[in-house]
Amino acid sequence: MTVWLNGEAADARGAGNVAELAARYGLHPHTILIEHNGTALHQREWISCPLAENDRLEFIRVVAGG
Repeated sequence: MTVWLNGEAADARGAGNVAELAARYGLHPHTILIEHNGTALHQREWISCPLAENDRLEFIRVVAGG
């Protein structure tokens, strides 16, 4: 299955939901925001958000500081 990740095609085979895809990339849940088809997801929603062909995802790294 192909999804669009940060504007580029990505192979999502084996990842059934957003949480599994984030884990595949080794992303720590407290350091990123994920948008799924234009909607920002709360971390608790990742596991219940299934992936489908041609979904569009954005992984946005959260940085704090001054």
